[in-house]
Amino acid sequence: MLNAPLQAALPVAADGQKLPSLAPMLERTTAAVVNIATRGKARRRVELPLPRDPLFRRFFEVPSIERVQETASLGSGVIVDAENGLILTNYHVIKDAYEINVTLNDGRELRAEIIGRDPDTDVAVIQVSGENLTDIPMADSSALRVGDFVVAIGNPFGLGQTVTSGIVSALGRSGLGVESIEDFIQTDASINLGNSGGALVNLRGELVGINTAIYGAGNTGNIGIGFAIPINMAHDIMQQLISYGEVKRGRLGAQGQDLTAQLAQAFGINRSNGFIVTQIESGSPADKAGIRVGDVIVSANDKAIRSARDMHNLVGLQRLGQTIELVLFRNGTEVMLPVLIQPIEINKLGGGVIHPKLAGATIGEIREQHLQRGRVDYLEVLKVDRGSNADAAGFLTGDIIYSINKQLTRTFDEVFALVETNGKAMVMNIQRGNRELYILLK
Repeated sequence: MLNAPLQAALPVAADGQKLPSLAPMLERTTAAVVNIATRGKARRRVELPLPRDPLFRRFFEVPSIERVQETASLGSGVIVDAENGLILTNYHVIKDAYEINVTLNDGRELRAEIIGRDPDTDVAVIQVSGENLTDIPMADSSALRVGDFVVAIGNPFGLGQTVTSGIVSALGRSGLGVESIEDFIQTDASINLGNSGGALVNLRGELVGINTAIYGAGNTGNIGIGFAIPINMAHDIMQQLISYGEVKRGRLGAQGQDLTAQLAQAFGINRSNGFIVTQIESGSPADKAGIRVGDVIVSANDKAIRSARDMHNLVGLQRLGQTIELVLFRNGTEVMLPVLIQPIEINKLGGGVIHPKLAGATIGEIREQHLQRGRVDYLEVLKVDRGSNADAAGFLTGDIIYSINKQLTRTFDEVFALVETNGKAMVMNIQRGNRELYILLK
């Protein structure tokens, strides 16, 4: 008679000590990570099926129609305030959503409302109403070090709550083109589609980041490079979204380019990277602080500035009223300048004041100082309301009004003088990106 085979099993202890496990920590934290499902509507411009000849498209505006499409998305979120039902997630998870359903770890389903969202950092705050919610305590993400162990919790591919582990691979990642403002934690903990908005926690179960993106072709799967928004940054954005419903950012008012080794030699600076100021907006914080065209900024708030992207990120993360301590080189001499971040006042008008077909557009007078051209004034379309007359006429946010009826227009006074002379019949020459087009208003 054959003996029954022995069943292999892991020991419950080694040398009298219990085997290490993340289970106790996860039992405390996973209840705070939720699954998010949304239904939404998005507007899509679809080109009409006309000739695809590139010469045809070069010389003619290809007409398009706008269609409203139903959308659906799956993602994750983290309860950060159980008493008030506040959940941190990603903007792209709830973008265009008109219905948001949150599923808790215990199976309960709750309807959520949007408190605020910030596309620039991909952060959003939603709120649910429910009993016995659990939240996660926040850590100080500035204390993270490369090599620290972290755990990612989320809802990949809609499978349900999943836990993966890894380490902090890098800090302060930017220039990825994922968001407008980037300062990511990089980790090799597996982050896949659906993990967006989930929790990145340390081994104490404290929230250190909000999982946001993966690096890979088409973002179809994890290859060991994932990114999370540091919780210090997400928390600061959350506070503004709760208080104002939006993030109130100031601007430096200085445009520039990366310092290269060749330019550094020409400027007489013994550095290989930095930010060269090429334009300053009149009346901006940079103008008031005394920054000049040709200055090379190398540090801000004791953080090295290596590129224009670094400068953009740093300014974008400052609140109104905060001061940035800049270190720059001017004519080869190091200079320290404090800059108070404030909003730049721009003269704005509703487009309907100019022409009925511009109703729904907000137009602003922009003034900049340019290195070669001196002061530059122009009119820019700052905003276009969906479904408005301006939207129907084909205007887009960012359009620059170059001329009206072949007359150069740079200020509202010049526009009103043309309207008074020519009436309401207008042919507007618009600069859109690297191309120009004409829009007829009558």
